Amino acid sequence: MRSQESRGQGRRRGGRRPNRRDYPDAPRPQSKSNPPAPQTLWQKIVAFFKSTARPSGVSKPTSEVSRSTQSRGADRPARQVRKPEAVEVTSTKLYVGNLSYEATESDLSELFNGVGAVINAEIVSHKDTQRSKGFGFVTMTTMDEAKRAVNELHDKEFMGRKLVVSGSKTPA
Repeated sequence: MRSQESRGQGRRRGGRRPNRRDYPDAPRPQSKSNPPAPQTLWQKIVAFFKSTARPSGVSKPTSEVSRSTQSRGADRPARQVRKPEAVEVTSTKLYVGNLSYEATESDLSELFNGVGAVINAEIVSHKDTQRSKGFGFVTMTTMDEAKRAVNELHDKEFMGRKLVVSGSKTPA
């Protein structure tokens, strides 16, 4: 027994296991009975996305395809455009949306001064870049002026964009 151990074929740890070259005449198992090799994580991810994608011959009806998806070249549906919800005017503070990024607080103040007296006009900007986020708030002196401003300025063209003017959700 000692001679087998010295050749590395013993049963102790670290010994060499017999392989196919040691038994060339042994019958080989059928390939059908061999389990498939385990998939790598990347192969699993690719297989998942292939199964959720549409077959290559199936395409969307042309009514579903929008310009944005055609330009992106993606097979994703276009993002739904949300209409801003109309908020009733309950205070003198108004929300002004869809502002041009070049609009300043003085431009906003001048626009609303045509309707009534403005106490304050502010444009919300990004804290790091200081670039306008495209919306702001205007505080009018009375509720009547605020309601009149909503009626006159909502959907009005201002600096190339249609304004969205409504009551503010935040308190005055």
